[in-house]
Amino acid sequence: MNAPHALTALAAPLAEETRRSQEVTDWGERIAWLVGIALFVALVYWLMREGWKWRATLQGDLPELPPVPEDDATPRLTLTGRYHGSTTAGQWLDRIVARGLGARSRVRLDLTDAGVTVTGTGAGDFLIPAARLRGARLDKGIAGKVLTEGGLLVLTWEHGDRLLDSGFRSDTAAGHAAWVEALGTYLPEGVAAPASGPPTTPGPHSEEGAR
Repeated sequence: MNAPHALTALAAPLAEETRRSQEVTDWGERIAWLVGIALFVALVYWLMREGWKWRATLQGDLPELPPVPEDDATPRLTLTGRYHGSTTAGQWLDRIVARGLGARSRVRLDLTDAGVTVTGTGAGDFLIPAARLRGARLDKGIAGKVLTEGGLLVLTWEHGDRLLDSGFRSDTAAGHAAWVEALGTYLPEGVAAPASGPPTTPGPHSEEGAR
């Protein structure tokens, strides 16, 4: 065997061994990356969960939600869609999580003389009493959820010593305006009037209307 052939014969096993070594090294790196990513995701989830529990503890003074009345009143308005959360009025990122108000879900709203019945949330079914309603407005964001301009119906109501904004999106967003018209527009301090939409007219229970 001449020298070139001898070198080739020696190089082939070395190349194969190098390839196998690289494959093993690549798998090790991939596993390490996957483990690292899994640990990072777990840490983020744990921090979010602890933050949620901490916020619920701070909001522990929030009273129980009023129960739905037993009388079967015919609703003046009905909405089916999604509940996107509640916040301190005028502060769209100050999420309220106590009493189950932090859980997004499918809901049904019914407007009766008693107030607004909310059915299907993580908080269970509850009533926003008419005397506690302050009004409504069209908006685009609440509790970290951002939609198109006017794509969110926000009801402002008083619960305990807190003024809350609760955001809903109807399956047919065109119906939002009817709720604003029925309840009257209420803009908490720091909330700008929308560029377009229904006029800002205080509702019968709003603080503005009482002045």
